[in-house]
Amino acid sequence: MPSLSSSVMLLVLVLIAILMAASAKNFYRDVEITFGDELTLSSQGLTHDEIDFEFLGNLSGQPYTVHTNIYTQDVGNREQQFRVWFDPTASFHKYTVIWNPQRIILMVDDIPIRLFNNNEAIGVPFPNSQAMNVYATIWDAEDWATEGGRIQTDWTQAPFTASYEHFELEACVYSSGSSSCGSSQSTTSITSTEAWLTQSLDSEDLEKLLWVQQTCVIYNYCTDYERFPQGHPPECNQPRFQQ
Repeated sequence: MPSLSSSVMLLVLVLIAILMAASAKNFYRDVEITFGDELTLSSQGLTHDEIDFEFLGNLSGQPYTVHTNIYTQDVGNREQQFRVWFDPTASFHKYTVIWNPQRIILMVDDIPIRLFNNNEAIGVPFPNSQAMNVYATIWDAEDWATEGGRIQTDWTQAPFTASYEHFELEACVYSSGSSSCGSSQSTTSITSTEAWLTQSLDSEDLEKLLWVQQTCVIYNYCTDYERFPQGHPPECNQPRFQQ
């Protein structure tokens, strides 16, 4: 459970990540503490891929904003932001990233909030050429995460902490340039523990996603005409919830 009080630090949270470079069966054995304890979904290098699932800073008593973004080959600019329907500091919640060859689904408490389909067929890059790692952290209060720097960090509230409960991974293990899932695995050969490889949204999930998109979204790059005066990215012209 994150305990940020009145801080405006950027909190990056993904408690359930459904794909990474290796599966962590023992949290204390397989998780490596680097700097400050971080959690997002990312590869490494100058052409890295990244899936962001982040809580932005705010003032105490104000609604919390979830910021999401998807990078491919070090290019992002696919932001969506949400005013969530709960206080993430009041209790634990389940945050899920499903990443398979067809789509990326972001979920909160099993409610889908964002769907990003693989649209490589129309020239849209999709993160499927390299492994990712999972990072969790409290990040610094940069301007983009604090309403353009309008909300200043109250450093008297330090130290800032985040707590995590029940971390679970289901993954293909990527090693020496190859994946344990193979490159031509058919749906008939996928086991129950690998169902995420073809997971999509059913009609009930799509209804929940539509509700979130209609009531909780406060920014969508696909509707930002000022930012893209020459036209939005091609995926924005595709049916929003088609899989």
